[in-house]
Amino acid sequence: MKKILVIEDNLEVRENLAEILELDGYNVVTAENGKIGVQKALTEKPDLILCDVMMPELDGFGVLHILDKKPATTNIPFLFLTAKAEKTDFRKGMNLGADDYITKPFDDVELLDAIQMRLKKSERINSAFDGTDKGLSTFINEAKGQEEFDKLSESRELKKFSKKEFIFHEGDNPKRLYFIATGKIKTFRTNEMGKEYITKVYVAGEFLGYNALLTDAPYQESAMTIENSEVSFIPKSDFFALLHNNRDFSARFVKMLANNVDEKEEQLLSLAYNSIRKRVAEALVSLYNGYKSNDQTSITILRDDLAAMVGTAKESVIRTLTDFKKEGLIEVNGGSITILEKDRLNDLPN
Repeated sequence: MKKILVIEDNLEVRENLAEILELDGYNVVTAENGKIGVQKALTEKPDLILCDVMMPELDGFGVLHILDKKPATTNIPFLFLTAKAEKTDFRKGMNLGADDYITKPFDDVELLDAIQMRLKKSERINSAFDGTDKGLSTFINEAKGQEEFDKLSESRELKKFSKKEFIFHEGDNPKRLYFIATGKIKTFRTNEMGKEYITKVYVAGEFLGYNALLTDAPYQESAMTIENSEVSFIPKSDFFALLHNNRDFSARFVKMLANNVDEKEEQLLSLAYNSIRKRVAEALVSLYNGYKSNDQTSITILRDDLAAMVGTAKESVIRTLTDFKKEGLIEVNGGSITILEKDRLNDLPN
């Protein structure tokens, strides 16, 4: 049974909506204002959110803005419900990433049809993008339409890269979007002394190089394979054609990429304020989450690369890993690291 969160400050409208949706077979959760709505969205994990625009405490735009930045809620279909129908409000909602906009008074059948359509579309896209190269093709097919997809697939190539081979260099001009079909790739920056700082480790199923494309600026970092990898090339022109001409693809892709921006902000804060022990723990958990998404239980990474992620010396990383092993948090077998106590690592004090 699909779960729908209704955020509406008017009691009569809220109860009416809940009754209509429950009669149509939905599990309904309600919230009387925006703040409570955000809390329930995070705890209840609904399949769709129906939200009024004009509310006390926090309006609908604020609710969408907050939920759009949360990895757990960013891909939930979001429909605005409002008595106002001015074009400026409509445009603002769409620019924020809303999936639809329904004006009050509404027709019951029209409302249910809109909800059903958005749920089905979300289900198809979510099941299509499974983190594989085939899933990428299906994802683009769903968002773009078969005819346009066929044109895109004709010009997309899959290239094999050996271990420690550059994908692009810092300062290069971006020409394409990259999708990792297999393998792992690190992005890093190098200081004047030639020391590396790894900004992220990408695994199969992730996109790469989009920041430079979106800002139309040279790459601010280099990308190199950690192991033998296969990478799909999506031409710059086709990528922007999708972003500019298909709102559903654009909204979904930008939401997916925004999560990485938050990760980098957290990484910089950690580098500035956290101890080496805490930073190593965070790096291990981050790597574990990425590896686990590809059904891998152990992390294989050079100690030099791990040190470059943490922003410290290799010797410090080795000492910290030894401590973690003694404490029963990890298991080390050669170059492989197995996480035994993820929650304890995640909650280590600073």
